[in-house]
Amino acid sequence: MGRMQMELHTGIELAVDLIRQPDRTALLASATAHMERLFGITRGWLLELDASGRALICPRLDAALRFECDDFSHPFSHVLREAQPRALSSASCARLDHAGLTALFEASRGADSIWIQPLMQDDKRTLGILVLCGQDPVWDAVIGQPLFEGMLAVLVHQWAAHLERDDRVWQQRLLSRSLNSMKDTESERQKNALLAESLVGPSTAMEDLRGQIIRAAGSQLSVLVQGETGCGKDLVARGIHEFSDRKDGPFVVVNCAAIPDSLLENELFGHTKGAFSGADAAKEGLLAQADGGTLFLDEIGDMPMALQSKLLRVLETRQFRPLGAREEMHSNFRLVAATHQPLQIRIQDGEFRRDLFYRLSQFPIRVLPLRDRPEDLELLCRHFIHGFREREGNGPLGISSHALEYLKQYGFPGNVRELRNVIEFACLQTPEHEDIQVEDLRLDMMATQETAVAEPEAGYIPQPGVPAMHEIDDLRAASQAFEAAIISARLRQFRGNRAQAAESLGLPKRTLAHKCQKFNVSEAG
Repeated sequence: MGRMQMELHTGIELAVDLIRQPDRTALLASATAHMERLFGITRGWLLELDASGRALICPRLDAALRFECDDFSHPFSHVLREAQPRALSSASCARLDHAGLTALFEASRGADSIWIQPLMQDDKRTLGILVLCGQDPVWDAVIGQPLFEGMLAVLVHQWAAHLERDDRVWQQRLLSRSLNSMKDTESERQKNALLAESLVGPSTAMEDLRGQIIRAAGSQLSVLVQGETGCGKDLVARGIHEFSDRKDGPFVVVNCAAIPDSLLENELFGHTKGAFSGADAAKEGLLAQADGGTLFLDEIGDMPMALQSKLLRVLETRQFRPLGAREEMHSNFRLVAATHQPLQIRIQDGEFRRDLFYRLSQFPIRVLPLRDRPEDLELLCRHFIHGFREREGNGPLGISSHALEYLKQYGFPGNVRELRNVIEFACLQTPEHEDIQVEDLRLDMMATQETAVAEPEAGYIPQPGVPAMHEIDDLRAASQAFEAAIISARLRQFRGNRAQAAESLGLPKRTLAHKCQKFNVSEAG
């Protein structure tokens, strides 16, 4: 009776200890430690099925072992498949010549036999395998003890409970992550839509650019925006500021190319009263003005070398000293820099500091030229036309398909800025409530000779209404097309008045009427 009471007391203590374990790892470690102490075995392990259910893991060894469940060169696979325990001698295991089994026996403190038992829930789902090692043990005497059976029952119950709890936690984390991802996706979509109002274009390149701006805005990294003149680097910088947590702070713009070298340092750092001749009052520098906001250094490739060294130190410490000051000041600004200069070449030529380049380009962004994203052309044109109508109160309705095709032949060396100038000029040439036509664009006046239009024949500028040079295979038809385009434009200019159109072209009215009929030109143009 005393032995039964002792076993009962021991069993209660074991159950309480197992129930108190905070997680699965602690539970399995505690269970095997109790088995080693109570049942006279040399070592014990609990091998867990991994999440995939394809391997058993033995985490308690110094080098965690992994036994593949479909590898029948070790006995664990057979035990899992048969769902029955078995005992093996060290000699039997040695004949199997399995590295994992050898490692277990080497860690078993001289055992000559092992007991392998699958641990399953009531619904027959396998949790793992119990491995007990002993010296000449009588395994039936161990596993037949009520204390052992009760301990296994508590272990399996708690093991399953920890797995269920871990699964709930994992599901909650997955759900939370999914909800956060949905929120982030929706937030990014809304930000992208807002950005698309200023950084216009449906192309993949523009979608990627807007995404980069949003990601850059979410960090404090220095951003270097590179791209050709007129491609919208200033809009990128402003977008980074407006979508950052500094949006309520100042956005300070410094054009390094527009300020003379002798004045740029003073503009950035400021000066104290009396710092130099003519300094009648203290002046706050742009670095100080940018505190709490964003400092945009445009055309930083043109910054003089001497000032580059000072800027590098400011970026590293956010400390600077105004001219004439004895003490340094601090400014908490976020830096965005931009340039059309090929900085890598300027570095090789000794005109730009390599260390400053790396400090600036923690988050590099490149804006593609307009010629590399022709799918953005139509939306940009309509965006500029809409802006013109909003500003002027009148203007054309849109742009014709022929005019768009004509624009696509042009290289736009001035990029989006040049396109805006072309469209706004065309808006002035186009009668109100009509569409911009080819003859309204006047690219021949704005294009440089060497980059006018993307045609294979050097120096050729397509004329309004005339096919591209390489498409002309009938000179007479091309000449007639040119005449028709000129007459159409003149009629539109004079609101369909043939008399005035004929006079402006130096033609008799009857001749003009004949050409209109011949070329199928309407009086409305």
